[in-house]
Parts: sequence; structure tokens; C-alpha cells
Amino acid sequence: MSKKIFGAVAGFLAAALLMAAPVGALSAEKAVLLDAGTGRVLYEKNADERSLIASTTKIMTALVVCEQCNVLDRMRIPKEAVGIEGSSMYLKEGEVLTIQELLYGLMLHSGNDAAVALAVYCGGTVEGFAELMNDKASQLGMKNSHFVNPNGLDAPDHYSTARDLAILSAYAMKNPIFAMTVGTKTVTVGNRSLRNHNKLLWQVEGANGVKTGYTKAAGRILVSGACRQGRQLMAVTINDPDDWNDHKALLEQGFDRFAVTRLVKKGQCLGTAEVAGGMAGRVELIACEDFFYPMAKEEQASIELPGAGFVYAPVVQGQQAGFAHVLVDGVSAGKISLVYGETVEQLPEPRLSLVEKFLQWIGIKKEQP
Repeated sequence: MSKKIFGAVAGFLAAALLMAAPVGALSAEKAVLLDAGTGRVLYEKNADERSLIASTTKIMTALVVCEQCNVLDRMRIPKEAVGIEGSSMYLKEGEVLTIQELLYGLMLHSGNDAAVALAVYCGGTVEGFAELMNDKASQLGMKNSHFVNPNGLDAPDHYSTARDLAILSAYAMKNPIFAMTVGTKTVTVGNRSLRNHNKLLWQVEGANGVKTGYTKAAGRILVSGACRQGRQLMAVTINDPDDWNDHKALLEQGFDRFAVTRLVKKGQCLGTAEVAGGMAGRVELIACEDFFYPMAKEEQASIELPGAGFVYAPVVQGQQAGFAHVLVDGVSAGKISLVYGETVEQLPEPRLSLVEKFLQWIGIKKEQP
């Protein structure tokens, strides 16, 4: 099959397709910047090292609740959700609140008591809810995460990674209730006035989430998001003493340096394949879909068409023709379904004369000229 190269400004980045470090060195021990729409990791640092994650755990807690509960339901606060150590919205036993109000207390005020209340309501027990959290992590492909509680209090078997938190947050932001909750700056719950701990909501254009976290053992952890012109970025830093500034730098460079570009247009011919035994010698291979990808101006994209390089006739227009692989600076960025662009009929069998038919019948091959 032929190969086409497109959209290139000369230059070469590291094969990992990562942007250079943001202005000034990152203070974070671990970090990820993810383009949520395409799944491209724009920056990473120790992204798969397991860590304590403190209250960023509550991203998973809120997501599970948003997916499995009616947030307009009301619940009576049980005794086991009162007086939980750490940050709190100071729930009282017997108090009645909606699930949505508890979500505000969970995500804006980082209430550990709200986390336990929601876990008991949704999972029956804290342990039962942790099973739901781990089931969701498995569904999302969070390969290096495990949860034992809904609030992130330090525990040996409670951990995640920068990459997994980015994957989780990108998915969670697609849930409208979750996104509305974490993007809320201030809200009143009963006689409580809650203000979101995420400073970036006031400081970064398009900032829309998601969660802070801190324990002495885990350090400062921050998961943030920002959306501009329909493009959502997620940033994660773990054990980062300068997290606010690092997130501003990561998000700004992610938007400024990388532009989402249509590398392939639906209906575009990406190459041809040789046709064996056909009325035509080649057939066009047509893209079934658009392909968008965040690109820096110095990056080079190409299309690779793996396979035998030929097909046998007949070929039918619109028939599945395999996949084309999109490469950015030689590294796979995704694949696109292909179809044949036209119908190619099989060559007809040659017509034999009466003498040739007779000789064939008696088993004598006509001598070739």
C-alpha cells in the first residue's frame, strides 16, 4: 500500500510526544497534562508511580454517587458520618440534606464526613462503597489505583497515580452533575456558606474543576481542569509545594502550544492498494471519519497503511478495507477505519475457441507461443 505524508513543519520532538517542561521547572514529584477530548498526554513526569492521593479520592466518590444516585434524594445523616477526622462540613446526626448538598460539601469544602455519609447512602457501608469505587476504576482502565475509603485518609492500600487521576477526571467531567458541582465557586447549604478550595476557578481562564488534596504523608495534590473553545485539559500534580503556579503554567502552555488540528478529513483518500485480478490495477482507500489531534507547530504527522499491499478482485465500494495508523513524529497517535473508494470487478475468464475447448477436453494443453 502507498503511504502519504501530510501536515508537516520541519522539526522533531522527543518520541514520547511530550511538550518541553513548562516555564520554570515543575515542583511536582509527579505530574500529567491531558487533552481530554483526544486522550493525548501533553506532559508527564513519573506519571505511573503509585502515591497517596488524599482528598483527590473524592473525585471518584463524587463520580460514583453521580452515576448511581438521584442527587435530589434526601438522606438523614447517620451516626457513623459524624465527627470524622480531617476536613469537615460538620454534619450533625439526624440532619437531613439532599445528595446534591452533600456533594457540594464533599467537593467544595472537602468534607470527610460528607464522603462517609454519601458512601453509606450509596454503598450501604464504607467497605461496600469502596468496592463500587474499585469497580469503576477497573472499568476506566485505572491500572494503578485502589481505594479503601471515600475520603482519601491515608491507608497503605489506598493509592493512585497522576495518569490514573487524569483519566478519572477527564471521564468525570463528562458527567453534567459532577461538572456543575466542581465548577461551583460558592454555595449555601442550610446555614453553611461553602467556598470552593480550588483557587484556579478565579485565576485561570476557563477553569472548571476539579479537586485539591493534602495530608502530611501525601503532600499537596491538585487536579485541575480548564475548557477553552470546547477543548478540555486536565492537569494533575502530586506532592507539589507550588501546585497553583505549576497548574497555571501547565494549562497555559497546553492551550498555547498545542492546537487541535484535523489531520484527516472524512472521505479523504489516504492511499491506494493494488488489486490482483481486477479490471483496474489499484483502488483508493478512503477515511471513514475525521481525525483530530493536538499538534505543536513543529511536529510532523504521517499516515501508515499496514498490510499485504494488495487485495483480490472483486472489490466493492464502501467495503471495509482495514485501518490507517496516524503517526506523529513516528509515534502512534491513533487509527482510522478505511473503506474502498470504488468497485473493481474481477477480470473475466478468457473465452476458448472450439479447438481449444476440444483439446482441453481430451487433456492436451495447447502449446503456448
